[in-house]
Amino acid sequence: MFTGIVQGTAPVVAIDEKVNFRTQTIKMPQHLLKDLQLGASVANNGVCLTVTKIEGDLISFDLMQETLKLTNLSQLVVGDSVNIERAMQMGSEIGGHLLSGHVYGMAKVVEKIPSENNVQLWFEMPNKDSMKYVLRKGFIAIDGISLTIGDVTEQRFCVNLIPETLQRTLIDQREIGSFVNIEIDPQTQAVVDTVERYLSERPL
Repeated sequence: MFTGIVQGTAPVVAIDEKVNFRTQTIKMPQHLLKDLQLGASVANNGVCLTVTKIEGDLISFDLMQETLKLTNLSQLVVGDSVNIERAMQMGSEIGGHLLSGHVYGMAKVVEKIPSENNVQLWFEMPNKDSMKYVLRKGFIAIDGISLTIGDVTEQRFCVNLIPETLQRTLIDQREIGSFVNIEIDPQTQAVVDTVERYLSERPL
């Protein structure tokens, strides 16, 4: 489990490309290396990945076909960076909201509105059906960042980003046309799906 509080960023230093499979190696920040072991879960741009190799601060992960299809990790090249979060520990403070690291899909950046003290980003979801989980003032994770949803339109939504988020994460580097990983708040998804199922089963 994760909290959506990004702990740092890490550059991609190597990619071993195979058929429907990729091994990605990042240079992990020193403060995130403590007690890291093979098999540990680490979120890369919000995607829960398993550590498969450790060589000093060089950490490798295997990406399967489904991960490459659903997330923006497939678009990375050597020299790009990713948002990093280690798995939460029992008893630790939860500053964002609970996340599984299972990305729902991608959304496209369609508008970027800077102001003196923040940036507003607008995203377009891949289809209208997915918008049923995107509620004004609800939670959403974008590239692993726990954020509060601002306004919502037919197939778009926005978030407002404070300087701390812009400085700590890679989100300010996302330009119009970029794709970001989306994880829907699991509690919102559970409530919406339950209500839909209940209504569909009610007798007419």
